[in-house]
Amino acid sequence: MGFAADETVTGAGPLRPPAERPTLHQWCRRRFEETGDPDFDLGPEDWPKRYVHGLALRDMFDAFAADLRRHPGAELHLHHAEVVDIAPAAGDRLEVVTADGGRRTADEVLLLTGHSYHDPGRSAADRPAAGGATRHVPHPYPLEEELDADSCGPDTVVGCAGMGLTAIDTVLHLTEGRGGTFHQDGPRLVYRPSGREPAAVVAFSGSGLFTFARPDNHKPSDGGGDHPGTFLTREAVDQLRAHAGRPPGGDATGRRQLDFERDLLPLVVLEMAHLHYVTLFGPAAALLLTQRALPGYLAFVTGTPADGPGALTAPLERAVDEIADVLEGVLRGKCALFGAQATVSWPVRDVLLHWTRTVYGPSAEAEVRRCVDRSLPPGPVTDPLDSAWGLETYLHGNRFDWHRAVSPVPPGASPEEFRASVAAFMARDQLWARQGNLRNPHKAAADGVWRDLRHVISYAVDHAGLTPASQRHFLGTYVRHHNRLANGAAAEIMAKMAALVDCGLLDVGAGPGARARLDEATGKTVVEGPHTGLSRPVDVLVEARMHGFDPRLDVLPLYRNLLDRGLVRLWCNESADGEVFRPGGLDLTPQFHPVAPDGTPDPRLTVLGVPSEGARSFLLSALRPNADHYVMRDTLVWLDAFWPRATGR
Repeated sequence: MGFAADETVTGAGPLRPPAERPTLHQWCRRRFEETGDPDFDLGPEDWPKRYVHGLALRDMFDAFAADLRRHPGAELHLHHAEVVDIAPAAGDRLEVVTADGGRRTADEVLLLTGHSYHDPGRSAADRPAAGGATRHVPHPYPLEEELDADSCGPDTVVGCAGMGLTAIDTVLHLTEGRGGTFHQDGPRLVYRPSGREPAAVVAFSGSGLFTFARPDNHKPSDGGGDHPGTFLTREAVDQLRAHAGRPPGGDATGRRQLDFERDLLPLVVLEMAHLHYVTLFGPAAALLLTQRALPGYLAFVTGTPADGPGALTAPLERAVDEIADVLEGVLRGKCALFGAQATVSWPVRDVLLHWTRTVYGPSAEAEVRRCVDRSLPPGPVTDPLDSAWGLETYLHGNRFDWHRAVSPVPPGASPEEFRASVAAFMARDQLWARQGNLRNPHKAAADGVWRDLRHVISYAVDHAGLTPASQRHFLGTYVRHHNRLANGAAAEIMAKMAALVDCGLLDVGAGPGARARLDEATGKTVVEGPHTGLSRPVDVLVEARMHGFDPRLDVLPLYRNLLDRGLVRLWCNESADGEVFRPGGLDLTPQFHPVAPDGTPDPRLTVLGVPSEGARSFLLSALRPNADHYVMRDTLVWLDAFWPRATGR
């Protein structure tokens, strides 16, 4: 994470000196050297506490503010007040209205408002679970105030709606934040309660699973090691749009609309499967795997429909069967290495050694190399071994399966059965994460596609690239898949969550599809799992998930007032047959000026960040250094237009 533009940001300059634009890691190291506080003693891939990030943000803000104050042509005035409205004023100016009654005129207003949350009174999704004898917390931040010891004490059961990063924050605040400690007991992390935690935390979501552990990052921080994409590329998206796209509706022109599941998901799954197997068997197998998948891929992008998301991977699976059969013969001594090599075009020795290293590690690879170089069967070397990373140890194992990738735990017939399955998966997932995003097949596939190629998915999806129905489904289903697969917490954090499940304090027995329901008879909210049969009353219900931006539902009045005033309008995705979807984001020009209901842009207002959700996707990430990141590119769009206007006044 970074705080300022760097050399990779096109058009940025002059840049701050490197010492004045540290990354978050560099800032933490500097603060640790100054204070010795272990909270700042972090490595590049460590997960800082939330308050540490807050301190860094404040420190950098103060540095930027000091620079402005030193400039003879600038004045900076900070106001600790909530902006609730912006109204037209005399002379084509704007009046900024704050909650304390203040009114300040402005020539231009830049809105950088970040995340808010939905008002339960305006959101039908939240209304059934709220009220009664259960305390409802619509937003957990600030944690110390919303989830204090008086309201969430040892005699309370807390329901946690959501199992993503916000939920993890919530759970750790209620446990570790209450004085509980984690200790290593052999290979397992165990939790020792302080006695000040809630009686239980019942976590539930549509999937019934926490986000998966983020793998150790073994790629260069400058993005140079990102997966470039073999099948999921912008060129493939353009071909699909030309051959399978549908005409857009409304005022949209040019780009035809796709259906994510029909047109794009087969490419996503093919890319994941291909990367999974190249990681498992090595680059020496890549050409074979690519050649086998290529005919079906070319037919698909030029108009031949695919029968389901896995239709394009069948040739890959047959190639993997062939690879495994040949390697099995060498491993068991049924065929000498030179004899096996005579039957295939790919380098058997290299592929066998890579598979051995991936599954067992470098020591086993060295032993297998000695065996094959001496014409000895290597099977007796590998047979007694287990994989330190939880991989299957037979050659036909470790297969890619899209449905298992996104739903690795079966629903379960009971809360106990589901809890046990979740615990087993979390343990395996942590091992996969420790192996890293370049060596573990499962993590390489998820990281390489849903993180490294996220820009390609955005290219296909954004600005009405999907039909309205498909965009609605994409936001409700596939963004959640993305969050679980590629936007989770570090393995160290997920080890803590697993320890809390093991000790019984964190209850994940609700399973998939769980909902909170208000029991009219008792007045309490009950968490119910339709697949597992769990039914557990809770004393406190925390809405521990980030809401999508929607001024119609927002708890804060600013954007709702702008909508009512006619200064902004909602972005709309419309198909040629008249279907309409309004996700909630604002309609903005390419320069991020809001568009009024009559279609005219207002150059006095600029809106960056979360409110542009809807037309754009995946806007949740912080500024990433050395990556020409969109956060800084968007800022430059505003800045490049602002400077001429500011200096001309």
